[in-house]
Amino acid sequence: MAFEHDFLISYAHIDNEALIAGDQGWISELHRLLEIRVGQVRGEKPKIWRDPKLQGNDIFADTILDRLPRIAALVSVVSPRYVQSEWCNRELKEFYRIAEQSGGARIGDKARIFKVVKTPVSRERLPEEVQPMIGYDFFVYDEAGRPRELSRDYGTERAFLTKLDDLAFDIAQLLDLMSDDAVSAAPAAPKGTLFLAETSFELREEREAIKRDLVRNGYEVLPDRALPLVAPDLDAMVREQLARCQVSIHLVGRNYGLVPDGSIDSMVARQQQLASEAAARGTGLSSIIWLPPGLEIEDERQKTFVHSLQTNPQVHATAELLAVPIEELKAFIYRKLNPPAAVIVKAAAAPADQEHLRLYLLCDQQDVTAVQPLEDHLFSEGFEVVLPFFDDDETQARLEHEENLRSADVIVLYYGAGDELWLRRKLRELQKSAALGRERPLLARAIYVGAPVTPQKERFRTHEAMLILEPAGGFDPSLLAPLLGAVLIARESSS
Repeated sequence: MAFEHDFLISYAHIDNEALIAGDQGWISELHRLLEIRVGQVRGEKPKIWRDPKLQGNDIFADTILDRLPRIAALVSVVSPRYVQSEWCNRELKEFYRIAEQSGGARIGDKARIFKVVKTPVSRERLPEEVQPMIGYDFFVYDEAGRPRELSRDYGTERAFLTKLDDLAFDIAQLLDLMSDDAVSAAPAAPKGTLFLAETSFELREEREAIKRDLVRNGYEVLPDRALPLVAPDLDAMVREQLARCQVSIHLVGRNYGLVPDGSIDSMVARQQQLASEAAARGTGLSSIIWLPPGLEIEDERQKTFVHSLQTNPQVHATAELLAVPIEELKAFIYRKLNPPAAVIVKAAAAPADQEHLRLYLLCDQQDVTAVQPLEDHLFSEGFEVVLPFFDDDETQARLEHEENLRSADVIVLYYGAGDELWLRRKLRELQKSAALGRERPLLARAIYVGAPVTPQKERFRTHEAMLILEPAGGFDPSLLAPLLGAVLIARESSS
């Protein structure tokens, strides 16, 4: 369908009054920059309609009604005055009604109405047509909780331009879908669908950066509408959205965040809990939980929540907990969504030029001294023994750990100062080593249970690895005979 205008900017005229004499208003600046940026993204200048002459008390003219069917999209600039204006509300409702009658208010997964929030308004005051929409917030909250408008006047021009770029990109995508060339073409299937949980306000910028990157790389990002603020409705919607996803991502910061009506848990905590529950039901969902490096928390509720994330076995059964720089988080997300091609593990001997088998002696940093007798004996038996890389650079340490999992011929987990949660986490990482590109099966894997003696260690049993129990007198080289024999048999059978 051909349209006379690409989009209409609908706004209350008080919102275009300049704060500084001689400057153009906020709406005029939005109009100017959208015309430039949408044109740059699409390769052609958009046709934008905004009538600067109309006033809030003008009669809703028949000419406006005549034009609405010939407009592809509506950019609705929400503010307190906008929701009070009979004119703005009617313009929005008429566009929505006409759009529903002419192909729908959504094209694929794209809405034809763009909710731009200039000044925050409570959800219940919004017109019902835009209440479910997530929208584009052109404001931020300061540390006192006050909203600060994104604009040059308030020194937030950079954030304004970033948000405008998101809006322009999404408008351009919609216009491409509605173009004559795209009418008969089926929309491209997303590379994957993931749930990017809503977070507390101080991490909103990081969340939006991740979402922007994922969407532009062809992924569908949920939730696709605003989360309800009532607990039962929130739970129902999050469960429905999680059911469509392979992965959920949860950014957890220093603030506890909004608590929905009828709940004692924050919205951030509840989304994570629902993801864990979904994964426990065998849905195939896995999670990434991110904590900013060096996180300091004052709120006792948030301290309790973060401690649970760090120690709860149910969380770690299906989630990766990361405290790395944001760029490393992005890289990890893409690796999770698009892992290396599955490798068929071949029963092959070590390369001829590899005289010594590589043994990864995986231990907690507290056990570096305690493992020395074990390390020395294994080295004397001809193994090239590698210990974990401990460094303040968590990104580099993780990469080194993954390389050791991928390349080792034998892995021994030293269960000493680390607790059982640490051990279980390392066993899960070992199970996932094939996804890192391992080309040969492990010849053997073992768990060496060292000091100190604890009730958990005395009860510990597993079928996942050979168990070696250190006696009360300390390290005894004869303890390793079963492991060395297993390695010899496995190596001979693979040659």
